Amino acid sequence: MMANGRLKKIGLAAVTILAVSGCAKEGALDVSSGVGVSVTRSGCPPVAVPDHTGDITVFNPVNSTDASAIDVVANITNVRSTCNSEGARIYTEATFDVRAVRSNPAGARTVTLPYFSTVVQGGTAVVAKRVNNVTLQFADGDYRASASGKAGSYIDASAARLPEDVIERLTRRRKPGDPDAALDPLADPAVKAAVARSSFELLIGFQLTQAQLQYNATR
Repeated sequence: MMANGRLKKIGLAAVTILAVSGCAKEGALDVSSGVGVSVTRSGCPPVAVPDHTGDITVFNPVNSTDASAIDVVANITNVRSTCNSEGARIYTEATFDVRAVRSNPAGARTVTLPYFSTVVQGGTAVVAKRVNNVTLQFADGDYRASASGKAGSYIDASAARLPEDVIERLTRRRKPGDPDAALDPLADPAVKAAVARSSFELLIGFQLTQAQLQYNATR
């Protein structure tokens, strides 16, 4: 369940992608190379929680959305990730916590909630998806419970690599006075499409029903 419109549009007057890390600080003006902003690009996919999927509300009875019918509310937090991009396949692993609260603390209770992990290419194309479960154990008398979840993804390193001609256009030095000094190379549809094709994300969220997603989006 992913909300459309997650794609963040970033406009830069010019982008310099550093081939070697440490040449300039992230986001710093690279005056020595001409007009532009220095950005280090990694093949490791960023990890994010899509809009409206980071929390889930369970109702009892299930066909009610009244506040008095709220049974359990849980949310995803503390998302962390590690990435190994040394080989032919880039492996990313994300861990996160699920914290939940229930309305009735009487009795011990087990609550199992489904969550998804999805690899998205270019902001819109789903290339892989898995659904797993996280189990929460409420002790008798406790309102709150917590658990941990994990997700992983593999991406072909070749697919996350920009073509050499695109790298040349993005990294070419532009000095004040050059005809294209003020032009954003990402404004070229071909360059923009190539960057999108080589961009991946690992998205994590609760596997919501349509009714649960609508509740989150409209409450």
